[in-house]
This record gives sequence, C-alpha cells and structure tokens, in this order.
Amino acid sequence: MTDLTFFAESLKSDSCEVLLNSPMSRHTSFKVGGCADIVAVPKTEKALHDVISKAKENNIDFIVIGNGSNLLVKDCGLNCLVIKTTGMDNAIVVENDSIKCSAGTSLTRLCLVAYENSLTGLEFAYGIPGTVGGAVFMNAGAYGGEIKDVLTGVTHITPEGSIITEAAENLSLSYRHSFYSDNPDYIISGAEFRLQKGNKEDIKAKMDDLMGRRKDKQPLEYPSAGSTFKRPEGHFAGALIEQCGLKGFNIRGAEVSEKHAGFVINKDKADASAIFELMKHIQETVKKETGVTLEPEVRIIP
Repeated sequence: MTDLTFFAESLKSDSCEVLLNSPMSRHTSFKVGGCADIVAVPKTEKALHDVISKAKENNIDFIVIGNGSNLLVKDCGLNCLVIKTTGMDNAIVVENDSIKCSAGTSLTRLCLVAYENSLTGLEFAYGIPGTVGGAVFMNAGAYGGEIKDVLTGVTHITPEGSIITEAAENLSLSYRHSFYSDNPDYIISGAEFRLQKGNKEDIKAKMDDLMGRRKDKQPLEYPSAGSTFKRPEGHFAGALIEQCGLKGFNIRGAEVSEKHAGFVINKDKADASAIFELMKHIQETVKKETGVTLEPEVRIIP
C-alpha cells in the first residue's frame, strides 16, 4: 500500500498546498463531514494536472471539489485524496465581450469582473456561493438564468491526461445537469463565457436587486448547501415541503428553514447524519402526501 504521508509530501510545492487528516467541515458550506486523508489545493492548471497524474500513478482514489457549497460529506469522512480547486482563482482574462477564467474562480468574483467591464448576462449568478467549475458541473442557475446561457467553452483534463477545450454546445447542459455530472472523471480546469456590452449602472442595479432578494428570502445566516432539492417538473420543491407542514422541522440541529422551506440548514451543530436523515424524512413525507418524488440537488459523498 502506498504510504499516504509520503504521497502527500510528493504533492507539496509552491503551486500546491497539502493538508493531512483535514475535517471536511472546513471545506463545505454545510460545515459538517469527517476528515479526508489528504486535501490538495493546486493553484494552477499544471499543478492540478500533476496532482491527478500522481494520484493515478499511485492508485490513489480522488474526488475533485470546488468551494464545497453543494456537498454533504458523511461523518465517516473520506478515505481518499480530495482535490480542491479554490486555489485556482487568479487567472481571469477579459477580451471584448468574453471572459476566460480558472475553475476555482468564485462566481461572485467572476460577476464583479463582468460588472467592472460593463458586461451583462451573469447578474443571476451574483451571490451563488460556488466556483466556476462547480457551477459548470451542475449548470447552476437562479432567477431565470443558467450557466449554459452564457457558457461558450470548457477546458478539461481527460481521463487519459490530455487537456482540451470543448464547446459548451457539446456538454449536454440542461437543468442541474451536464456532461461532467455523468462523467466525473473529466476534470474541469477552466471556462469561457460570452456576454454582452451593457450599462454599468444597470448591471449593478440588477446585481444589487438579486442580492437583496437572496438576503430577504434565503437563510444565508446559517450553514447550508443552498436549495436542497431539484425543482420537480410542474412544482416547486420549497412549496411542496411547506405544504406538508415541514417548515421548522428539526432533527438533531438540522432544520427545514422557516424562512425558505427549500433550504435544509445546519441550525444548531448538526452532523451530516442528521442532515441526511432530515433530507430522507422530507422526501418520504412529500412523496406520501403529494405523490411527488424530490431529487436531491445536494451531492452526497460518499
């Protein structure tokens, strides 16, 4: 068996930070989850490629995450390498009406760069607490907009180790779905967006309006993973959950938000098992009372 400490040391460089036995509660927005054997934080595409190559050479299992804003990691932790892309946040290039950036760039930073360059089309993403890579992976969206509306291309590392750029039209982008959600062994390293020239004041006004709506209607003061369930066809998950009388329902500190029933929050020192149990209870109750099956939007690992 490969010595994990030795392997971890081999990953360390000026371009890659490495953490051993790191609690996943530090790397996810739910603030829960047991320890990961190794967390590597590459700062460049080359460093990302090198970490993946070394993991494969040494038969080390790995997963790739961004800001952990859509993940529920179980209390038993992860006996694998976690590659966290948030270190890859320093490469943003603006050319006319397009923006290229690394996978670890935060959506909020991307939106601000668009605003600073009077580019419109990304306002819907302002305040979504994820990275570009994570947003592409799940085709993130809000307030009538989706990543697929402005995405033109994605650079990824193939399972064979090649780095290529694929046109967005070839990535099976649909509601909370992409080629990458079906093929997680293709690792997103960057993305390109095509926007439109706009009025800077109008862009700022729309960003401020949407951020105000988030603060008014969403329980941003508590750890969560955003919307817990996908929108069922013909329904809204939050409305169904509220209809079933589950607002405020609590299991060991995990709670259905009283502010917005579509959010499960870590109200009071919940662990991952409590959140998972609450999610199952919501699904079972909604199915029993309405006949609608709720599908988690949150990725549950492992």
